[in-house]
Amino acid sequence: MPDSAPQLSTTARTEYGRELRKRAPRAAHGEWKVAGSGRDPIALLAATDAGRVPDLLPIRYGRMIQSPFAFLRGAAAVMAFDLAKTPASGLRVQACGDCHLLNFGAFATPERNVIFDINDFDETLPAPWEWDVKRLASSIMVAGRHRGFHARHSADAVLCAVRSYRLKLAEYARLPLLEVWYSRIDARELIDLGLKIKPGSNTASSGSLTAPYTAARLLPKLTQVAKGKRLIKDEPPLMYHPSHAGDYSARIRAALRLYRESLPPERRALLERYQLADVAMKVVGVGSVGTRCAVALFLAADDDPLFLQFKEARASVLEPYARPSVFRNHGQRVVIGQRYMQSASDLFLGWSRTGKPAFDFYVRQLRDMKVSVALDTLTVAGFNEYAYHCAWAIARAHAKTGDASAITGYLGKSDAFDEAILQFAKAYANQTEGDHAALVRAVETGRVQAEVVRSAKRRA
Repeated sequence: MPDSAPQLSTTARTEYGRELRKRAPRAAHGEWKVAGSGRDPIALLAATDAGRVPDLLPIRYGRMIQSPFAFLRGAAAVMAFDLAKTPASGLRVQACGDCHLLNFGAFATPERNVIFDINDFDETLPAPWEWDVKRLASSIMVAGRHRGFHARHSADAVLCAVRSYRLKLAEYARLPLLEVWYSRIDARELIDLGLKIKPGSNTASSGSLTAPYTAARLLPKLTQVAKGKRLIKDEPPLMYHPSHAGDYSARIRAALRLYRESLPPERRALLERYQLADVAMKVVGVGSVGTRCAVALFLAADDDPLFLQFKEARASVLEPYARPSVFRNHGQRVVIGQRYMQSASDLFLGWSRTGKPAFDFYVRQLRDMKVSVALDTLTVAGFNEYAYHCAWAIARAHAKTGDASAITGYLGKSDAFDEAILQFAKAYANQTEGDHAALVRAVETGRVQAEVVRSAKRRA
């Protein structure tokens, strides 16, 4: 469980946090340098390849070599290795573990309210709160450089985010704990950024907010009728039926039994009104490429679909540097961490495990009213505001799962911590650019195999 200060009163917990500056001065967070020799980012990445689908690994590296920001997205294991060597106050929260700019977005609650929050929890684990803040800040700096923003503008976006985290956390520290748990970020906040969802798209751009994908709208896009059966369309190599499709479908059917048990009874009853119609493999994300992911089509009627995504859950990249998960099933670790951190979660969120060899999975609806922001189209002002909202989402999650008063006491009212994280973000962006260049060289020399897949239909 995340740690808390031993005192009960808000004042005492705030003072406890202030005292922790003696252990880790705020200015110390600005330092970054490689500790000792032997740090090999390519070897760290290769270690995470174990157990993945070998044929998909070149796609993973093909995506990572596209830019330093793409590298950062796929290199959570590398940054976890690095963050473990940085100062920490000693306070822990339920950490996301992979807080980069594209792991946030808008999505619908079970009540169909659209909220903004963190939306990726593959690496979630109790860990130092600073790790999430530093990864987000670094991603802002790397993304700003990738966009070609002036150095001052990228720095302003980092400061905007860290200030947002500090001030929002202080607001949550003053609220009753139940109010913190009830709180949410309404997606209408995104309208103030001048964002919308293009018709037929899950990507936000300039304009107003409109309705994104539902299962019914996905049906004609992802499926076709062949020989009288509704089946998922093949779009190799990103969506396909494996040659051993019968065995794969049998595995999913077996996994369904355990998955059903992870759902509350009323949602289990809802799921049982659907029949499994088809299963296909899907390539997802950047860092997740090579892990096992399947899309399952269920039908209650010919035009009444449910799409579930079964995604493999492996040990968190934080685990070698933080305490091991208390959950034996990593799918359960992801689901419980997600429910812990989000203000609301998917109606069908659950977990499962296949047979031999055993793989853990977590399950959720596929792209159900999910919205991600297109970073490549944001103005400088929009980039700042988006960074502000991402940091707000982290503050809300950390306030739910950690001691907001103690962390607020540590952060204080000045911008000392903000400035330190800016210095860290600049230094780590330099490190990321160097690591990206090292991966490009490894591909050029044949040490790493990479395949760049271009697809107009790709929605990774």
